[in-house]
Amino acid sequence: MPDVHGVLIIARNGDRTEFYQDPYTYEPSYTESTPLGAVQSYQLGRYLRSTYLNPSSPSHIQSIHADLVQNDQVIVHAKAGGEGTAIFDSAIAVLQGLFPPTPNNLIELANGTKVVTPLGGYQYVPVEMAPSGVDRALEPWTECPAFEQHIKSVYTSEGFKEIGQSAGHFFGVVRDYVFGRPTTFENAWNIYDFMNSQLTHNQTYAYRLPPTLIEQAHGYANYHENAIFSDKEMGGIGNIAGRTILHTILHTLQRITFDEDPLRLLLLETSYQPFISLFHMMEMVNEHPQLAAIPNHASALAFEILRGPPPELREFLRIKFKNGTDEDFQTYPIFGHKGDIAVTEFLYRLENYAISSQKQWESACGVHSGYFGITSAAESMNVLLATFSAFMLLGVFALAWFKRRRGTYAPIPEVVSRLNLRYAL
Repeated sequence: MPDVHGVLIIARNGDRTEFYQDPYTYEPSYTESTPLGAVQSYQLGRYLRSTYLNPSSPSHIQSIHADLVQNDQVIVHAKAGGEGTAIFDSAIAVLQGLFPPTPNNLIELANGTKVVTPLGGYQYVPVEMAPSGVDRALEPWTECPAFEQHIKSVYTSEGFKEIGQSAGHFFGVVRDYVFGRPTTFENAWNIYDFMNSQLTHNQTYAYRLPPTLIEQAHGYANYHENAIFSDKEMGGIGNIAGRTILHTILHTLQRITFDEDPLRLLLLETSYQPFISLFHMMEMVNEHPQLAAIPNHASALAFEILRGPPPELREFLRIKFKNGTDEDFQTYPIFGHKGDIAVTEFLYRLENYAISSQKQWESACGVHSGYFGITSAAESMNVLLATFSAFMLLGVFALAWFKRRRGTYAPIPEVVSRLNLRYAL
């Protein structure tokens, strides 16, 4: 049986308050995580720990430090746009279950005192986030004219019109339960999200809602979101949610398969949209049409990198998905394979469709913006340091000029050397 050499996890956030998205631009509104959402994400973290960090598990990641996290082995990214607050909270909750407090998280001081981190050895795992509003890696569909045109094309398609007409009775009945919200097929996502949020948190609403209405709302929302976040062409604009996250997926797979790289686990905490696109891009929906839908809160998509015993030195990829907290991981075939797929084939099939730069995103969307959120937090910091250094260098020149005017001139190279400035690009 092949060993699990590393894993990439894409996780959806847990439960949160009602979340509105403009049906024509998908501009998001504010939302917050709930205690239920935190519990759901924590349960997912516990599940991932038992699956991948337990040495007795058949899916145990080889050579990973399970008790005390090693930050060079684990990377966590969380979406900052849209549902960002709820998604960040979900990422923290997953990590609490994945790497729980341990008394081994301590330091011994010079005087012999042992100090354990708060909360019984809480583990502080870094979470990288792109600045809010420019998170193009995990929210590339906003402020994207080509995607807005795609939405219009979906709404004017014959299939969408037919479903909308057949749903006329439902939208007439549901009007009394959405309190002034537009009851149109174009607004199907917002109708369902409002009803589902109220059904979960408002007991009075739950007592009043007639049977089957939530199931019907869910079905229409599934059709709606599947149509919006998929495309007939793998490289089409409808798949933009999958095409941008694909850059991170491919880069991570290459890192894990490289023996000298310590990375073993990457967690991408995000919203539901990339799941739908990836299910289509990897052709998972061909044999499992139930995946053409909105994944439940705290769902997880796992990319397991497998390595067989010698003489087989190639790495293979196994795709697993669990839809919410009530299911276990199920293995799904991709690209028509009946079993695992070679990592090299996976890379070859998808690398030309990944959006990995500002220029590519601009080309896909037909815009010209000044930033692309796929760069790492370290690279973003380098830009800030470069700007800061430029101002400091300007200040050095001004200071030297001032001293020269006063007769205490200090040569510019000497001043720069003393300050040890670096212009980081």
